[in-house]
Amino acid sequence: MFGEIPIDLEKVGNGDKEREILRIGIIAELDAINLYEQLAAMTEKEEIKEVLLDIAKEEKVHMGEFQTLLLREDKEQVEGLENGKEEVEELIKK
Repeated sequence: MFGEIPIDLEKVGNGDKEREILRIGIIAELDAINLYEQLAAMTEKEEIKEVLLDIAKEEKVHMGEFQTLLLREDKEQVEGLENGKEEVEELIKK
């Protein structure tokens, strides 16, 4: 993503705009987590690795904040997560 919003928010209806903003926040945090963890894996300096992994951990908290807000705004998303969890648990039992 790196600074670009993946959708045109002007084309999103008002009822969906807040949910899309929260999803964009989640995407940005996931991108940041991936970036910092990849950089940590590439560095040979332990103190740099430690700081990068700590920052990635903070981004996971931010992602959780966005997700919490999204789940308050989008009940269909809540159902989707619950259904997905159930499907995985069924598959793992097999």
